[in-house]
Amino acid sequence: MTWRLIIPTLVTCSFASAPAAVGQEALRAPSTVVVPSQSPRTEEFDEILIPITTLSLGLDIEVKFATGFCLDAKCRFVGTNYHVAKFARVHAIEGEKVIHHYLATGPDDEGATMNNPPLVKGKLVPLRSMKYTQKNDLAVFELHHPLRRRHGIAFSLGELEQGQAVDIYAYPKESINPIRKLLQFHATFKGQTTRGLLAFDYIPSGTKSIRPGASGGIVVDGKSQRIVGILCGTKNDEEIAVAVPVQSLAEFVAKFEPHMAQSLFSSSQGISEVSADIYPKYVPPLANSLEHRTEEPPDVRILRSKAQALTDSIRDFIAVETFVWGVADKDPSADAAYEVRVADGYQQFRAYPDGKKELSDVPLPSLNTLIRPGGEWAELPEMIGTQLRLKIRQVPDFVDKGWRMKIFQYWAGSEDDVCKWRDIADFVLFQLNKDFSVACYGEVWTDEDTNILRMSEHYELVGKWKEYSGVVTYGWRQRAGQQRLVPLTISTQAKYHRKIYWCRGQFMNYQVFTAQARIIADQSTTSPSEVPQRVE
Repeated sequence: MTWRLIIPTLVTCSFASAPAAVGQEALRAPSTVVVPSQSPRTEEFDEILIPITTLSLGLDIEVKFATGFCLDAKCRFVGTNYHVAKFARVHAIEGEKVIHHYLATGPDDEGATMNNPPLVKGKLVPLRSMKYTQKNDLAVFELHHPLRRRHGIAFSLGELEQGQAVDIYAYPKESINPIRKLLQFHATFKGQTTRGLLAFDYIPSGTKSIRPGASGGIVVDGKSQRIVGILCGTKNDEEIAVAVPVQSLAEFVAKFEPHMAQSLFSSSQGISEVSADIYPKYVPPLANSLEHRTEEPPDVRILRSKAQALTDSIRDFIAVETFVWGVADKDPSADAAYEVRVADGYQQFRAYPDGKKELSDVPLPSLNTLIRPGGEWAELPEMIGTQLRLKIRQVPDFVDKGWRMKIFQYWAGSEDDVCKWRDIADFVLFQLNKDFSVACYGEVWTDEDTNILRMSEHYELVGKWKEYSGVVTYGWRQRAGQQRLVPLTISTQAKYHRKIYWCRGQFMNYQVFTAQARIIADQSTTSPSEVPQRVE
């Protein structure tokens, strides 16, 4: 039995005492299966990466070089390394003023290590040594206006395989200052370092190797043309580059821009969290109530078994969950990020990253009308797996770009008492709740082995609330040496007084899951920024 709670508040008020609820994410602009961003041509990477140059005037004139990349589509946020931001002191990029800089690490972080100081005219300068966490060697500059003729590209949260082909793009320092050009280095994934960085064997570009000034460059998957890492160092006397994984970037961006993190790093094996159903609504023919229940087809029984297995596999985990709320096609009205701890199917929240208090529900933003976030990610597979009154059928497979998906449809009438809806009217001092059963239907998309990748639901509502829809996507993560399906994104929306209210959520940073990759021992490593650093 699945409950949905929608809250039309009748006065502006605090939601501190609001009861438990459900609902996450939204279907703002439904489409069919998502079409990946067009892959950029090699010559277009000079529109994605930016040479960063700063000039320091003192006893000596000192020029510092690094590389940045467009984080978002409009390029109002520029990413690079933490050690670049601290050393170069960037105040403007291509004439646009930096209005804020965000740092992913610092000297007080747990696990922070001291890096070798730079070598200047043959002498060590201790004051310029830096202490930070290598796997979070990231910084983002927020600009006053987007950079003209610049744009970002898509990111990949997928795990790399040993030997996977990639390309590294950066602006290393040239022999003639300050002239630099964008260089491309072919590379293959070597493994993961003990500090959590990605290591790559690379081939010099002509006669040029990765040199100072390249810090903040990007590592791009050769096949998908998506960014998989941020270049942060090289190993001494070896043609090995190291990079911060995109997963660290996603967790970092979620702390200061949850909505942007969702739009940039949402991933579900090519399935969009706002994708629409493929087939029209399924309504089974009327059956004689005296007839015996017919046995379900083998594929439907397998689906139910897989749904129950998915339910069991997500009863215990820790992750970060981001939320955004909005109305119609407008920009989000509010956002938030929380650590969610699920133990035996029961979820607890605390503010991310520094929250101490355990919460049973996500605190709601001060909006007059909204959909409450909740647990569709767990309720939908449980419903498919256990609710025998739910009618399920398999329909023809769907093929997109060579990727075949099995499609199942389900339906339940209001008399089946499967889907429940709750309206809450909040009067500040008291609340009025109204519960009733509703007819519901939706689709389940699976891979060829019937592993669930997407589930949708639609409620046939009467009254002021109408057209409730929700979509949950799932993807693979490593846990204890095994791959497990976990929730990735969740979206809900509903119409109230002719307006569509929506909420979107994304799961990331599955702390209890560990990546399997060959461990590379870190030895002497230098950063390809203007300041040589050791990556440990």
